[in-house]
Amino acid sequence: MPNKSGLKMSLKTHSLALRFWQVLLLVLVLLVWHIGSQDRDIAFFFGQPVEVAKVIWAWFVTNADIYRHLGITLTETVLAFVLGTVAGLGFGLWLGLSRGASALLDPYITAANSMPRVILAPIFGMWFGLGIWSKVALAVTLVFFIVFFNVYQGVREVSTTLLDNARMLGASRKQLLRYVYIPSATSWVFSSLHTSVGLAFVGAVVGEYLGSASGVGYLILQAEGTLDVNTVFAGIVVLTIFALVLDGMVTLVEDRLLAWRPKAGETEKL
Repeated sequence: MPNKSGLKMSLKTHSLALRFWQVLLLVLVLLVWHIGSQDRDIAFFFGQPVEVAKVIWAWFVTNADIYRHLGITLTETVLAFVLGTVAGLGFGLWLGLSRGASALLDPYITAANSMPRVILAPIFGMWFGLGIWSKVALAVTLVFFIVFFNVYQGVREVSTTLLDNARMLGASRKQLLRYVYIPSATSWVFSSLHTSVGLAFVGAVVGEYLGSASGVGYLILQAEGTLDVNTVFAGIVVLTIFALVLDGMVTLVEDRLLAWRPKAGETEKL
């Protein structure tokens, strides 16, 4: 059985090797894109990586005119992420613990989840106007159901043996919720949050597409109107980078709150 320091060194080496291959793959994709974009027909549809980089540089450095748009999109995304997560968490816990309410509302929840939420964008525009709240409302509908179903499933799959033991020790309903249900559902919650970050961005950008005068989605829409494919890809790259940043922040919180959970690599080694 390997010692602890040797195991940590092995995991670190494996992680560095993995990062190397990931970076190499990215470089190869960019290289193929650059070579292919030398053809005019391909460049018209897929743009050129050098020109995309120039657009991003102009946005952030030369003209520095993206910060207002980016701030609006990020505000919409974060608000939708927080509101959708809180609502999904609360509603998932409630229905997971209430069999009667769950049975009553099940067909309505299924119907609401099956509905394409994009069609709600015009309604939200009428209700909340063309400001950020119509985009937040649309994004919340995307985030909510992902968090809700994961929390609901996590609560329903709590071990009955664990619950029986806790009740035998005199745990109240409030204590069961705090010390059994919520910790047991935590892993399910964080697995949903990683998906929710991307969906919050999707909701915000789609909302900006359908009606706004600012935001990164608005910039992409304007570029599409002039067939400026390089600016479109620049917007996609910027949104992707910031989505990864937010996902990384979720991962940091997850690692702190779930520090007791063994890493996959450690489990395999042991």
